[in-house]
Formats: sequence, structure tokens, C-alpha cells
Amino acid sequence: METTYRVNRKHLGYNVKRLREILGVKQEDLAERLHLTQQSVSKLENKEDLDNETLEKIANAMNIPSDAIKNFTDEGAIHIISNNFSDNSSALYNNYTINNPIEKIVQLYDEKVELYERMLQSEKEKVALLEELLRDRPNI
Repeated sequence: METTYRVNRKHLGYNVKRLREILGVKQEDLAERLHLTQQSVSKLENKEDLDNETLEKIANAMNIPSDAIKNFTDEGAIHIISNNFSDNSSALYNNYTINNPIEKIVQLYDEKVELYERMLQSEKEKVALLEELLRDRPNI
């Protein structure tokens, strides 16, 4: 089944911004890769049209083809993500792993509980040892 998308937004600066956000690249990082200032990248992202040379530089800096910027649509990105990242078995994209933040929170909570239980057990052992020392000590 072939899916076609109509390009309803030919704002190349917006496309650069959305792809940068999707890839998890900060403006400062992109600026550094392009040898520009963060403010210059912000201005680029607000331009409706970009020349081919600038577009190629941006695409190379983000490791994507320039056609991805030219033909980007939010609907297309949602479709690609939903088809390719619906399960965790294929959740790798550009060396980033998509993780469920709730699972991470639960994992950290479980680790905290385990640590607390170990600390509590250690304190109980200390108290038992001190009580034993006090029992064995002659009364003065």
C-alpha cells in the first residue's frame, strides 16, 4: 500500500526546526555544526525559503538528506513514527533510543526502595550489635 502526502507547508525554515526537534538537536548544537551563532540558526528557522547551498549545509549538519527538509510534513513524520516505532523492538533512530519515561521512573523508584531496604537492614544489624554489646558489658 502506497501512501502519498500532500505538501501543505512549503516553509523550509519551519521544516528545519521540526526535523531538528525530532532528532533531538538543540539550536546551539546545530549552530556549532554550521559555524554560526544560535541567533543565526533561529533566523534561518524563521525564513520561509532557503537557498540550496544553505539547505545542503543544514542537511549535512543534521545527517539527513536535503530532500527530507524540502518534503517534510508533520503528517508524514507522524505516519513514519507510528509505523516504525510502534514497538520497542525497532525504537532506534540516529543512535537515539526512544524509551518510555514512565518505565524509567518506575525503575528508579524500585532501585530507591531496594536501597532503602538495604539501609534499613544495615541499621537493624547495627542496633542488634549495639544491644548485644550493652548486654555483655558489666554494670559499672
